[in-house]
Amino acid sequence: MQTGFSSSFPLRRARVHEVCGPGAFAFAAIAAASATGPVIWVREGWLADSVNPVAVARFFDPARLLLALGKDQTDSLAVTEEALKDGAAPFVVVEVTRPLDLREGRRLQLAAKAGRATGLCLIPEGMGSNAAETRWQAAPLFDPGARDSTLMRWESIKNKSGTLGAWHVRWNEETRHLHVVSPAGERPGSARAPG
Repeated sequence: MQTGFSSSFPLRRARVHEVCGPGAFAFAAIAAASATGPVIWVREGWLADSVNPVAVARFFDPARLLLALGKDQTDSLAVTEEALKDGAAPFVVVEVTRPLDLREGRRLQLAAKAGRATGLCLIPEGMGSNAAETRWQAAPLFDPGARDSTLMRWESIKNKSGTLGAWHVRWNEETRHLHVVSPAGERPGSARAPG
């Protein structure tokens, strides 16, 4: 993997991270795939869409997925805090619909540390918490030469203990591994277009 990426991903254990952007679900599923054991996914029950086990199966065995529905964000954050603190599930995802205040973010960090679990908040653009260890922006990329649409751009836009950067990544569904790829035109050994 490219320098910097391997120090940022997989996500640091015992901490809570954030991701936003149109590729946030895929980022969360790939991050969960890197953990062993159950994955708890917490969301508000009133949200119209749902977590699809068929989609999750591209990344990890859906039998590992435990879905928790809260009545509102306060309820969802309480469930997330308890799940992180317990540590029985090494990876906990929570979908948030309003900005977390510093107290809420700090409580999640303390719970993750106590349970040695990794937390990931799926956040709308621009709603990050100061307490987050890292914040990522994930988006799919058009790849005209590929048969599938798994090429993504992941950008680390906040990192309390490392460097920031942006990487093109591709999920290999057969091997269930993430590969960092060079951006088009910069692949080793490729001929550059005359400019």
